[in-house]
Parts: sequence; C-alpha cells; structure tokens
Amino acid sequence: MTHLTSDDLIKFESEIADLFEARKIPAVIHLYSGGEEALIQIFKDIRPQDWVLCSWRSHYQCLLKGVPKEELKQAIIAGNSIHLAFPEYRIMSSGIVAGTLPIAVGIALGIQRTGEDARVHCFIGDMTSETGTAHECIKYAQNFDLPIRFHIEDNGESAGTDTKKVWGLTRLSHELSPRPNVDLFAYRPGRYLHAGSRKWVNF
Repeated sequence: MTHLTSDDLIKFESEIADLFEARKIPAVIHLYSGGEEALIQIFKDIRPQDWVLCSWRSHYQCLLKGVPKEELKQAIIAGNSIHLAFPEYRIMSSGIVAGTLPIAVGIALGIQRTGEDARVHCFIGDMTSETGTAHECIKYAQNFDLPIRFHIEDNGESAGTDTKKVWGLTRLSHELSPRPNVDLFAYRPGRYLHAGSRKWVNF
C-alpha cells in the first residue's frame, strides 16, 4: 500500500503523544508501540480495494492503508482516535471490544456475493481473540470460505492484565488450534500506557 518505515510510524505516534500531553487532544487515545515491522509486512499484501477493520488502536493501520498523515492527525485531534473511520480508504475501527468482527464478516460476505475483487483484513487483540464473538466470526468465515483474514496482534495483555492468566492458558486458543484464515504476531509494548501516552494527563 504505502512505503512507510518503522521509523515513520514511530515518529507519528510520538507526535500524537506530544499533542496529547500538551492537552491538544481532549479525548482518550490508544497508541501503538512495537509490532511495526510485522504490520508493514502484512500490508504488503493489502491492496487499495481491500478493506481493513481494526480495534481502537489503529493509527498505524490507517497510515499504512494510505490515509494522509495530516488528515489522520486532525481526526485524532478531533477526538476520534479510538473509532477512526475513513470509508474512502476502506478502513474502519471501533472502540468496542470485538465490535468490528461482525462488520468485517458482513463485508466479506457481501464481497463474496457480488464477486468483487477485494478482501477483508480484520485486526484484533489477543484478548479479543479469546471472546466468543471472535470464535464465532472466525468459524463462520472459514466454513463459508469468505474472503477475509484475521490478524491477531498479541501484545500479551488487555489493559495491563495478562491475557493468558485471565483464561488460564499457557498459549492462546489460536496457537492450540490454528485456523487457516488466522495469523498471529507477537510483540511487546514499551513506550506508552494502554490508554493515553507516557504519563497521566489531567484535563
């Protein structure tokens, strides 16, 4: 899609963190930290006509899908960081856990029925991947051979809680029972809080 580097992505998030800490963004933000190279590799197979659906942490995906940096920045400043939507670039996100999964499956079903040359790429976190909604959507998409791929972004936690400990797992369910329409990449966040930036900001 685009030719952004890891440094380009990291620089953008640093700019957003600075704006947030300067109280220029009067709403919650979710920043990426880690996983840049994995995302860049995935986006090499994502075309302009393909759809991308994400969780509330989607700045990187928006940039890689082709949303102009300044347009994205203004949307974040307006308070839309956790539910960014740019339908003209075929990318949407949601602040609801598992919120985009049924939408992604619906889009894929529509593509299958119309015969359009497009695919759907749905990004979810490791905790979301353990929900019933995720299991049902992934199973339905596989059984009906829908043009969709699910990408699990495994940072090992959900809002600071260890995902595997919550479910009593040593490995995520997808690792124990892999499905052909799902892939997983692991990374460890380091620079930012789950919601916010590098420090608490009072408005």
